[in-house]
This record gives sequence, C-alpha cells and structure tokens, in this order.
Amino acid sequence: MGRPRGFDETEVIRAAAALFAERAYDGVSIDDLVAHLGVHRNSLYKTFGSKRGLYTAALRWHVEHEIRPLVAAIGGAADLADAVRQALAAGGGVSGLDLLLMAATERAPVDAEVAAEVTAVLNALDDALAVHLTGDPAPEPAAALTAALLGLRLRARADSSTGGAEQAGAALARRLGPPSP
Repeated sequence: MGRPRGFDETEVIRAAAALFAERAYDGVSIDDLVAHLGVHRNSLYKTFGSKRGLYTAALRWHVEHEIRPLVAAIGGAADLADAVRQALAAGGGVSGLDLLLMAATERAPVDAEVAAEVTAVLNALDDALAVHLTGDPAPEPAAALTAALLGLRLRARADSSTGGAEQAGAALARRLGPPSP
C-alpha cells in the first residue's frame, strides 16, 4: 500500500487555477507549480498525469465553482447595467474571468478539450447577457457584449489604473440598455 496523499486535491486545483489565471499555461512551469502549490513533483504527476492534466482539472473546477455562479448572477441581474457590473466586478484571479480569458486566447486554439470548455462557457455567458438585451432576439449582440466584457478584462490586466474597465463597462451598458424615460 502506498503512502496516503499528503495534500488536499481540491485546494491544489483551486491554487493552480489562480496561478494559471495570473500567468497563463505557458507562463507556469512544473517547477513553478511545485513551489507555489507545495506539492512534490511526483505527487503532481501521479495525481494529474501531467501539467496539462492539472490545467484541465483547474479549468473545469474554475468553470464549475466560479464561472457558472457568475453566469447565474449575470442572468439574474436586475438589468443590463447590473449584469455588466457583476461581470466586471468578478475581475481577475481565481474568482474572476481571467482564467477563462487566458484559456480562450492561449490554449483553446491548440487544445480541442479546452476549446470545447471555453466555447460552452462563452455560450452560457452569451445566454445570460441576452436576457438583458431588448429589441434584438439574434444571438450576435449578446456575443458581442461577451467579447466586449472579456476585452475590458484584458485591458484591465494591462492597465494599472483602477476603475477604467468598470467605467468603460458602465458606459457600454448605458449605451446598450433601454433608453432612459
């Protein structure tokens, strides 16, 4: 009988998701994972098989525990402005849109499994936003809004000033929302 696992698998997956959200897949080495997660290299390989195995586990965990609740909150928002605020307030890191953004730009083009996961989440975000768009039942405006929100998140990652993405998102929501009475 082997030694019992000396780490909490869920905690390792959550911490890996945060690291991948911050630095992307190619920006994280196995040595980085070992150092950041405090888990031996052999234990990582035994549990997840590879760096990619840990990455896909982290992405699935992130989607299930962070993105799906965010999608539900966006769909249940009071109006479009509130939905945009909630999406942008999620911000980065493990509780935000950053891992989805990194997966969409870096891994989805080269990994079919990641592409399928990202596509499903983007479609769910589109659907959640669509309930707040009036006057156009076509899916394209919601997809455009999802893309705009991810673009705002990308800009916020690159811009050290605070509030720029939220202000731009609020302006976008005002422009797209119903006219004021």
